[in-house]
Amino acid sequence: MAEKRAEQILQTLQKTFTMARWTMSARDPFETLILTIISQNTADKNTAKAFENLLKRFKITPEVLANAETKHIQECLKVAGLYRNKAKTIKQLSRIVLGKFHGDLKPILSLPLEEARKTLLRLPGVGPKTADVVLLFCSEKPTIPVDTHVNRVSKRLDLAPANGDYETVRKSLQLIYNPVDYLAVHLLLISLGRKHCKARKPLCEQCPVNVLCPSKHLWDRND
Repeated sequence: MAEKRAEQILQTLQKTFTMARWTMSARDPFETLILTIISQNTADKNTAKAFENLLKRFKITPEVLANAETKHIQECLKVAGLYRNKAKTIKQLSRIVLGKFHGDLKPILSLPLEEARKTLLRLPGVGPKTADVVLLFCSEKPTIPVDTHVNRVSKRLDLAPANGDYETVRKSLQLIYNPVDYLAVHLLLISLGRKHCKARKPLCEQCPVNVLCPSKHLWDRND
């Protein structure tokens, strides 16, 4: 039964990986939004460095970033990909949040899930993954963000259709797992993707859920 196997995968991953403490508590929604925009098409290490640079130079608030020089934001983000576009987006986004929402995203997050999601998606630089990260991490809304790791791993584990788009993967995972586990599912699939289920050369023999993976034989054949 698919649900039973999915639960076994989750339980095994929970025993294998430790989730960082900060992931278990609510974060500032605007900071989370900015961090997630920086992370787009950027390696985790470079995302962290770029955000750290931004933190050192600015207070991460809509008012401060809306009035910051674009070139100064660019300097902070240079280590990240597409830094010119991201700096422009961050400044534009900050102005909108400041002007339209009085610098506060919390009223948006208090809306019902779909309404909050649609509102966030109207903001510049905010796609489905970015919106879902803010909703899950900052207001515990029942949604699962699908980044490249979650997308790849869930398909290899047959938790989502192999040809599924973002929404198909997200809804497939949400159907098979309990909402109380959505944060854990998101974080643990990322951990599995980073450490074992790599894009080009997955380390199947070391993978903690290899006995539950229907794709393992495909990679064994290519060794």
